[in-house]
Amino acid sequence: MVAPKSSWPRRLLLSLLRIYLLLLVVLVVFQRQLLYVPSKMPMSNAVSLAAENGLRPWLNRSGEIMGWEVPSAVTATGGVLIVHGNGGSALDRAGLASDIHVTAALDVYILEYPGYGPRGGTPNETSLLAAADEALENLPTNRPVYVVSESLGTGVAAHLAQKYPARVSGLVMFVPYDRLASVAQSHYPVLPVYYLLRDRFAPVDWLKDYRGPVKIIIAGADEIIPPERGQKLYDGYPGPKSLQIIPGAHHNETISQSPQWWRATLSFLQSVHEH
Repeated sequence: MVAPKSSWPRRLLLSLLRIYLLLLVVLVVFQRQLLYVPSKMPMSNAVSLAAENGLRPWLNRSGEIMGWEVPSAVTATGGVLIVHGNGGSALDRAGLASDIHVTAALDVYILEYPGYGPRGGTPNETSLLAAADEALENLPTNRPVYVVSESLGTGVAAHLAQKYPARVSGLVMFVPYDRLASVAQSHYPVLPVYYLLRDRFAPVDWLKDYRGPVKIIIAGADEIIPPERGQKLYDGYPGPKSLQIIPGAHHNETISQSPQWWRATLSFLQSVHEH
C-alpha cells in the first residue's frame, strides 16, 4: 500500500532527525578519538629513533619517560619546553628541537603526552595538563624557561603560563587558538559541539593574568585552526606580544623556521623578560 503523499515530509523529517541524533551520539562517544591522534611505539624503538635525531630520553625522578631532551653544547642560559600538537608523537618534533638547539645556548625538552609514543596513559585535558605540570617541575628553577607550543599544545602552554607565571619567561605559539571549543564548532557547524566538548582548552581565558612576552604565528590558509581563532587569542592577550601571519601557509607549514628567525624570536622574549 502506498503511503499518502502528505506523510512523506514527516517521514523525511524523522529520518533526518535520526541521522542528526546519531551524529550527536558519535560525537559524544568518540570525540576524544577524533581529537587525539597519537602515534605509539615500543620504548626500544623510540629510544633508537630519538638517538638518530640527537635526542635522549627525558626521565622523571622515578625513571619514567616524560619526553626527550637535547642539552646545550655549552653552559645553558635557559631551557625551552616544546608542547606539540594532537597528532604523531614528540619525536616528530625533533627537527624543531634541533632548530632551537643550534640557535642558542638552551637546553631543549619535548614533552611526550600520555598515550603518545612510548608513554603509557590516556590522552585527555586532565592528563596532558598534569604531564605539563610534572615536566615544568622537573626543569631547573634557576634559569628562564620558554614554552614553544604547536596547535593543540596552545592550551598546554597557556595552562603553564597561568599556573606558573614566574617560571614561564615567554611563549612562542604556532597556529594557536583562543578556545578549542570554538575550533571544534567551526568544523561541525550544524552540531552543538561548543557545548558538548569535554576537553575545553581555553588559552584566551588562561592567559588573561599572564604578562610575559608572547609570540603568535598564524598560518594564513590554515585548514585545521581558522586563522581568526589565533587572531582572537592575540587580540585578547593583554601583555607584551608579537604577531606574525604567514600568508598562504597551511596548518603544518609554519613550524620550520631559520636560525635567524629563532634568534630574533628569542631576542624578543629575552628583551621583554629582562625589562
